[in-house]
Parts: sequence; C-alpha cells; structure tokens
Amino acid sequence: MPKPIVVVGSVNLDLVCTAERIPVPGETVSGTNFQTFPGGKGANQAVAVARLGYPVSMVAKVGDDEFGNGLRNGLQEAGVDVRKVATAKRTASGVALISLDRKGQNSITVVPGANGKLLPRDLEKALPLLRSAGMILAQLEVPIETVEYLSAAAHRLQVPLMLDPAPARQLPGKLLRQVAYLTPNESETCTLCNLNGRELNAATVAEFAQHLQSMGATNVIIKMGKDGAYVVGVNGLRKMVPAFKVKAVDSTAAGDAFNGGLAVALMRGKSLDEAARFGAAVAALSVTRMGAQPAMPTAREVASLLKRHEKVLLRGA
Repeated sequence: MPKPIVVVGSVNLDLVCTAERIPVPGETVSGTNFQTFPGGKGANQAVAVARLGYPVSMVAKVGDDEFGNGLRNGLQEAGVDVRKVATAKRTASGVALISLDRKGQNSITVVPGANGKLLPRDLEKALPLLRSAGMILAQLEVPIETVEYLSAAAHRLQVPLMLDPAPARQLPGKLLRQVAYLTPNESETCTLCNLNGRELNAATVAEFAQHLQSMGATNVIIKMGKDGAYVVGVNGLRKMVPAFKVKAVDSTAAGDAFNGGLAVALMRGKSLDEAARFGAAVAALSVTRMGAQPAMPTAREVASLLKRHEKVLLRGA
C-alpha cells in the first residue's frame, strides 16, 4: 500500500455566475448562467488526487450549516478519506463567489467560514495521519499560523510539503525554507518576490523562479496558465513545461488540478519535469469542464490526452 497524500486546507461551496465578461468595479452586467459546485483549494486538490486513483486523506473543517454535510459527503464519494474533516460549531461553511467570462477566465472572492477555524490544535490531533503521509499538500485558505505549524511539523516528520501559496501574500522565510515544492501562479509569484512591480513573462520567469528558490523553497514550479509551467529543481533542472492546447470553459480549479497531478506523479516516482507535464495534462482537462471538483479528470483520461499528444509530436517529427 503506497503512503497516502494528505491534504490540509479549505473546503468551500462555489457559487458560480457566468457572463459575457467580468464586471469592472461599480458595473452591473447580465449573467447567462448560475450553478453551485463543491470547491475550496484544499478539497479540489484532494479530489484531483482521488480521481487519479491515488490514496488521499484530508484535514479540514466544514460548517454546521446546510452545506457542511454535503461538502463532506461529496469528498467521500469522490474517494477522499474524510475522517479528519471536522465540523466547526456555530459557523458557516466556506464559500467562494466566482465570476466567469465567456473565455473561462475568472474573478473569485472567498469567504473563509469554517476554514478559518482550522487551527494548529486540530493538526496536533492529526499528527499520526501526517506522519503516515508520503506527501502533504497545503494552501493559504486557512489561517497562516496553521500553515506555519504544518510546515514545521512536516519538516520535523521529514514528509515533503507542497505549498500552493494562494491567495497571494508574502510568507515568512522560515516557512519557505520548509517547503519542498512551491507552486505559485503568476500573481502569487509577483507578490512573493516583491520585485518592484516588474512583469512576469516568458523572458523573466527563470529569474523569478530562481529568486523564489533562493528564498528557501527546495523546488519551484511557477504555473503560467496557457503558457505552461516553469520548473526549477534542486538538482539544477531549469525547464519550461508547455501547456496542452484545449478549449477552456472554466479555469477555476486549473491550478488545483495541476497540483494534484504533480503530487500523484511525484509519488509514483516520476522526475520533477515529468511530473509537471503530467500536472499540466490534468489541468488542461479540468478547464474543459464547468466546476472545480466535477472537472477533475481520471487517470485514464489523462493517459489518453498524453498518448494523443505523443502521436501528434511523432507525426510532426
């Protein structure tokens, strides 16, 4: 039995409104569709791992409102071990208000709710589970003191920690030095680097990634959407991993899909650049469907995409 991936993070209900474009401040636009989906960056990553057929457990909190049980049950139905998903008393579940335009781009407002009640003492109770993990995944939709406690615990237990630093914020150097895999997107990279408003693009991404590595993270993978992901490894790896070209309808959980795929591939013994390519395939499939957790692909679907792409490359050779 392989060591499980343990995800520590958020569980939300996503309220998704689709419109021709995302309104600017002070503007009202007419929407074309409204749907609700289970979400939260932590839960999304856990479901991504489960759909890929890898054992995964989650440490989280939901509210004692009408959403809480449904969110927990949804995780369990997807194949996630939810024994450490607790209920926060007299607290609403976390929600995310998501606006989508016709190209699948999004704007998101997150209300933490019960996620804000996931505290270090909850992780103390989950230490046996954390100790058993092959890898721990975390994000920043729970209190920062909880993430700091987790990073210290993972370091002490010698379990690699993958941190998705979202929502964007600056982080203590001690925390970064305890991160095995740091996976920011473009805006999060700019916030972490604090490089006087300089633009992150294909020409500067290598410099930004190396700067993050110099801040302490062992390996850095910068997610750049349709442009792919730039990987800096502890072994000297420096590589841009291209994205897969697909028709996007909802990019909400693309980064979470990437992290889930990256973690599964690493746990299955793939090299960092191979794992990033696998993560890119998982992310590509996820943006072709509406919703966060419902969009996560199976291992068979990912293998099919990779195989089709290899055939295209061979025909072009």
